Amino acid sequence: MRYPVLFSIVFLAFFSSCKKDKFATKPSLKFESVNTTNLSQGQSLTFNLSFTDAEGDLTDAIYITEFVPNCNKSGFDSVRYALPPFPTGKNQKGDIIVTFGYNDVPPKCFPQNDTAVFKFILKDKAQNVSDTVVSPKIVIIN
Repeated sequence: MRYPVLFSIVFLAFFSSCKKDKFATKPSLKFESVNTTNLSQGQSLTFNLSFTDAEGDLTDAIYITEFVPNCNKSGFDSVRYALPPFPTGKNQKGDIIVTFGYNDVPPKCFPQNDTAVFKFILKDKAQNVSDTVVSPKIVIIN
């Protein structure tokens, strides 16, 4: 009697692990890494993200918002960051690299540094939207 229960647990674990590889209609976006969490003048900020999409019908952009909780003068509304042309097809998977120079996101709340988070979303042509992915806190140094 103990073995059928063990087999069921192993089968369920295998079945749920296979489900992770399936592509969904709604685009999936995942934050992978950022090159620095302290951005100084002259540096650039590079975010590495990965995505999947079942239909391969992503729009040609990723949408990004900079949010600085302690400074209402800082940040920008949702920016449309153009993606380079890429081959499309079913069950699409890939990486997205987003780079900002210091001058693209300078601190605006003098004399203190800005502490910002960046939020990313993807849309597809059917208007499905990925979950919002959030970066770790980035200190933009005056």
